[in-house]
Amino acid sequence: MKPYVLFQQYIWLVNIIHRHKKLTFEEINHYWQATELSEGMPMVRSTFNRHRDAILFMFGIIIDCDNKDRHRYFISNEEVLAENTIQNWMLSTFSVNSMLSESKGVHDRIFLESIPSDGEYLHKFIDAMKKGLRIKLQYRRYGVKGEATSMLVEPYFVKLFNKRWYAHVKYPEKEYIFTLAFDRMLFLEVTNEKFEFDKDCNPAEWFKDCYGIMNDFAVPVEKVVIRAFGREANYMRDLPLHHSQQEVEIMEEYSDFELFLRPTADFIAPLLARGSAIKVLYPQWLADAVKQQHQEAVNLYE
Repeated sequence: MKPYVLFQQYIWLVNIIHRHKKLTFEEINHYWQATELSEGMPMVRSTFNRHRDAILFMFGIIIDCDNKDRHRYFISNEEVLAENTIQNWMLSTFSVNSMLSESKGVHDRIFLESIPSDGEYLHKFIDAMKKGLRIKLQYRRYGVKGEATSMLVEPYFVKLFNKRWYAHVKYPEKEYIFTLAFDRMLFLEVTNEKFEFDKDCNPAEWFKDCYGIMNDFAVPVEKVVIRAFGREANYMRDLPLHHSQQEVEIMEEYSDFELFLRPTADFIAPLLARGSAIKVLYPQWLADAVKQQHQEAVNLYE
């Protein structure tokens, strides 16, 4: 069997169990035979067990059996499928790909946003992370004239945000981590210089209080209260701005949402994009900043 077909089967199996929480082998087979992947044939238990082993090896996802509950199968480490994990991203990507491959008859009616791969540099960066090797690169910042900046850095982690890949790096012998966009790199080379990854560095903790990719420790974590009017409240519920978002008041004409994060410059952009559909209630300095930028935009049309 082709590897791509096996991948589709792995993704299907994880998704069906994840959606239904618990399923017997017979129930899994019922859903399986309703798919084009099955070609009308049942999944034999030996194949099912091999798929479980492959899913554990490739994705770190454990499909366990509850012998006390009708021998139903479930994912025992659901935390690996949290919103911002690599497993979640991989599964979502492969799931969409699998769905599209079964929709060839309507492929010209399905449109997707393109996400840049940043090919060679991203691959080299991740390879350097795995091997613990420093990298040399040339980088051109927006608004800076003249030659690109050359630097020797240690690769710490990467993040995809708003359809762009970002590298998070640090200088040797320095404590702070800073961010570089892959699409502004002009050159990247992996060196033979080894470095030790700081075991106290937790990327998930590093991003916890961020809106996107900026983590300016000079900006303290603050409570932010946003009022969303009319239908905008529904969008805020369905697509929270941050994992800390909570709805604290529901009224007929508006709802108030509370967040705890570092309100850095990249957080102001999505607030501006919502125009008059939202209002920042707290903190006052953030409300003033949003108001000022709206006023500057109005001035351009006068």
